[in-house]
Amino acid sequence: MNFELVIIGSGPAGNTAAIYAARAGIKVLQISGNQLGGQLTSTSEIENFPGVKALPGIALMDVMQEQVKSLGVEIMYDTVVSFKKAEDNFSVLTEYSGEITTKSIIIATGANPRLLRINGEKEFWSKGVSTCATCDGFFCKGKKVLVVGGGNTAVEDALFVSNFAESVTLIHRKDFLRAEKAMQERLFKNPKINVMWNQELVEIKGNADNSRVGAVKIKNNLSNIETELPMDHVFIAIGYVPNSAFCKDFVQCDDDGYIITSDTKTNISGVFAAGDVMDPKYRQAVIAAGNGAIAAIEVQKFLNK
Repeated sequence: MNFELVIIGSGPAGNTAAIYAARAGIKVLQISGNQLGGQLTSTSEIENFPGVKALPGIALMDVMQEQVKSLGVEIMYDTVVSFKKAEDNFSVLTEYSGEITTKSIIIATGANPRLLRINGEKEFWSKGVSTCATCDGFFCKGKKVLVVGGGNTAVEDALFVSNFAESVTLIHRKDFLRAEKAMQERLFKNPKINVMWNQELVEIKGNADNSRVGAVKIKNNLSNIETELPMDHVFIAIGYVPNSAFCKDFVQCDDDGYIITSDTKTNISGVFAAGDVMDPKYRQAVIAAGNGAIAAIEVQKFLNK
């Protein structure tokens, strides 16, 4: 199979890239990955995407996919194992569909949040457990909130959600934070936020009818004393893992695995990256979509050379 562009990923970045590329007359193949629609499909409600008042993440991605299909983009429900340069083209190897030849590639495989793998985390996902305070902080009005982590993301999340929550408890497994000093100063001055040191989250429990989060169990890792706290929402802010393992030996990545880009261009001519796989800072759907548009425009320039 020969294409002008292969887009790897089907989240906001991949879908937007597909829309822009198709409208530019480029012959596009979109490879969905193992989660059609990306991690946004596990978000309970989206209220901060332009043009969308309130919509479950999976419904928003369905709308995007329908738009992609309506433009005649071929979609392959498969995952990419690797790719390489093959003369003037690229050879993309998929898990089930074999080898594909293309003139250009957009990597839009996203990133997955690091999780704790504790009891209750999976059961109450999107029912009071999440990883994005920017996305879900608004729904914490008047609630007791726990934030887990000690870096910039955790501190930012605690500060942001304090604008809505009744109280915020930040726990960290060490006795110091890794966040920037200025951010720590803001954190410690905030009367709504309580910081608990040397604490680990060991279990998330349900409310009376077990429909959502109602309490958490934390453990002091010095004394091993466990404490149960009433809690309405838990934000896990211990970092993200970019989905770049399949291409780390081909394109340049930073120490954390994020693809290094300039205007979405990687170090390999003809290979571009968009969305959370190259964005360790913002991780927002609307920004990923913008990256996708930029990548498609840059692909058009590349193909017209």
